[in-house]
Amino acid sequence: MFTVMGITGNVGGAVAENLLAAGKAVHGVVRDPEKARAWAERGVELVQSAYDDSEGLAKGFVGAEGVFAMIPPDFAPAPELPDQKRTIAAIRQALEQTKPGKAVFLSSIGSEQASGLGLITSTYLMEQATRTLPIPVAYLRAGSFMENWLGALDHVRATGEMPFFYGPLTRKFPLVASQDIGLAGAKVLQERWTGKRVLEVDGPEGGTDLLETAAAFAKVLGRDVKAVQLPEAAWQSVLEAMGTPADRTGLYMEMVRSFNSGWIHFGNSGTEKFHGPTTIEAFAQSLVKRGVLAQRGS
Repeated sequence: MFTVMGITGNVGGAVAENLLAAGKAVHGVVRDPEKARAWAERGVELVQSAYDDSEGLAKGFVGAEGVFAMIPPDFAPAPELPDQKRTIAAIRQALEQTKPGKAVFLSSIGSEQASGLGLITSTYLMEQATRTLPIPVAYLRAGSFMENWLGALDHVRATGEMPFFYGPLTRKFPLVASQDIGLAGAKVLQERWTGKRVLEVDGPEGGTDLLETAAAFAKVLGRDVKAVQLPEAAWQSVLEAMGTPADRTGLYMEMVRSFNSGWIHFGNSGTEKFHGPTTIEAFAQSLVKRGVLAQRGS
């Protein structure tokens, strides 16, 4: 039996999907069982718990061959990351108490760095807090999610411009589809090892530049799309327009600066590589098949 946190999200759902396809029993830790009803109908046993409740998490982790653990995504966390720190402490305590066969954590590119990480600070703290657990652990340091650009689709369709915080536009960035992170997570959960593993998880080897990204969306949208790098002076206003509170933009901007400077990068020593099969072209095309592009205004 394997336990999956975040089963109602993209990555956790992909982990569970791959485990079920392999014939494994799956438990899902969920905050709202109603949102996971479809998983229950497929035979997944649901355990209700807040992610910062160590006792509730322990009920989901006990007896598991492996646990897929993660911190809920938050693009505008409170200063000093109090919610994330509570969740990390609860996950650590529940794993230490129940000692499942192994734990695989959703981490992030850059989590080996101790500073200059912005939003990625939460996964750095998670790795630091869990590396001494008395069970085998693995960290999936995922690249930038291809899904991050879904919120800009209406703007792209209307203006023909695809704005990027990242730059330069010609740099190859390690992009990855959440389904490929789920593929990596399910694969590692079914493996045996001792100690600690770190995997750098991205898409096809070599990375993807932002001009290629814009071209992929142009093809599926059926119109010209120009990649536009946002000047740093515009970041604050753009983030506020996206709904980020004015006093909570700092961590996101620090993260972007570190990406653009090369401080956050892949190719670190002592890491394994996992290249998922999904290209940016295939990802964009999948949006058409799922009806996402058709739904977002035309």
